[in-house]
Amino acid sequence: MTTRRVDHPGAHTGRAQARPGVRARGGTLLPGGVVGDGRYRLLAQFGVDQRGAAHLWRARDGQLRRDVALTIIIGDPSDTKSVQDARKTLDRAAHAARFSHPAVSRVLDVLTLGNGVTANEGVLGMVVADWSQGTDLIDLIAEHPLPPATAIRLLEPLATAVEQAHHQGLVLGVDHPQRIRVGGDGMLRLAFPGPLPDSSLRDDVKGLGAILYLLLTGRWSLPGGPEGIPQAPVGPDGHILPPHAVMPAVPGDLSMASVRSIEDTSIGGIRTSAALMNVLQQVSAAETATELMQPIEDEEDDDGTIWTTRRPVQDADRRKKLAIGVTLLAVATVGILAWLGMQLISFFSDDSGPTGGPTAVVNQQTQNTPTSHKPAPPKPAGPVQPGSLTEYNIAEGPDNPAKVSRAVDGDPGSGWKTSIYKQQLPTFKPGIGLLAQFTEPVKLAQITIDSPSEGTVVEIRTADSSQPQFDQTKLITTVTLKNGHNEINLPAGTQAQNVIVWLTKLSETDKGFVSELTEVAFHRAG
Repeated sequence: MTTRRVDHPGAHTGRAQARPGVRARGGTLLPGGVVGDGRYRLLAQFGVDQRGAAHLWRARDGQLRRDVALTIIIGDPSDTKSVQDARKTLDRAAHAARFSHPAVSRVLDVLTLGNGVTANEGVLGMVVADWSQGTDLIDLIAEHPLPPATAIRLLEPLATAVEQAHHQGLVLGVDHPQRIRVGGDGMLRLAFPGPLPDSSLRDDVKGLGAILYLLLTGRWSLPGGPEGIPQAPVGPDGHILPPHAVMPAVPGDLSMASVRSIEDTSIGGIRTSAALMNVLQQVSAAETATELMQPIEDEEDDDGTIWTTRRPVQDADRRKKLAIGVTLLAVATVGILAWLGMQLISFFSDDSGPTGGPTAVVNQQTQNTPTSHKPAPPKPAGPVQPGSLTEYNIAEGPDNPAKVSRAVDGDPGSGWKTSIYKQQLPTFKPGIGLLAQFTEPVKLAQITIDSPSEGTVVEIRTADSSQPQFDQTKLITTVTLKNGHNEINLPAGTQAQNVIVWLTKLSETDKGFVSELTEVAFHRAG
């Protein structure tokens, strides 16, 4: 298949005569040289995408006398596989020529062997696009990563362009940082179009996530990145660490959005640019609201003095007034204490109520038959301690896994707490929980949870595997926790070796969304 040239209004319709300069030979590209049958003079190289042997140059169009961006595919014309791959890239670029968005440079021309490119140049083809004024993306983050709000503001237009292109079935190829530039208008722009021959829509989404990761941390998280940029750190499990593990100032929600876009996970992954844009908009709104909060000002004296070292004024009248005031305060205090004493005596002399702390049998939704046909729940016969307790997390970003043992240590003063999220589950994570593993299958009648996090929604799930995938777990019951002691009665016949206490909704606090389980106990069936 021969790639047809793409001519826009104002583009050339014929070939220019060779201009003075050194012609490319055998794939040798140097500033001042000319390519494309002598039409384009190379000015400066802006990167190399080694994955597709694509050299990225700024060049001067000798016919139209303007600067252009060249994506030059280097290769041996006798290598059939290289020629085929180059042709696929050029075909894709030609199709993308009809796409228009401010965050994507317009494709002006596509040159192929025998159609603008001669065989002795060592060039298999070129994509000619509008030149994007501005700054290299890598130069932008060279000194330090960007604030989260700035990163979101830069990325949103490019994410919008990707979403619109995907609706047209087009892959843009935004998965390499040297192809991206930052315009003077404050948006990221795909400056060197030309997607790889085998890249997919999913690769564009991964690219957006990797660019977000780069903006937040200064590190690249996909294979094939340019030299000189540190790679994203990888944890013991082989997964990349979330941005907030590298830069603690990054909000957890934004951090997880980046990782969920990059990595292929069965549950919780971000697979479309629309889903990523939704997260960016929510985090941006939260960041904006935080920025608009007014600081609490210290109270000041009328003269503006906050602190003074002057001695107190020695005034007899003032001392007399102060003594009277203290006396009245003392009398009032005695009266209040007497009243409280009467209340306490009345409380403890009342035998009608329980003497312990609050205990709630929480509302439950099970998969059993209607209430009128439910068998009586089994009676607890005593506690059973799991052999191990670990954090169960199907998304990236740990929630204090080193502290999970505090939930079963018998000490109500300690507990396991989730991370603090700015958005409620499942916006950035489908859930988080604890996996209790017993040495053998156990018939359970009840699980008790002590928690101060009222409103937390908990699912009790069981699994046959010691390392279960979420879709392999079985939902037993769903409960909403009250503040204090919660008794969760399980249906008759509940037997399992692996039990998951799975949180699907966190408690809302003034700091964000977070839940704490101070004590979790498992009780055998009688």
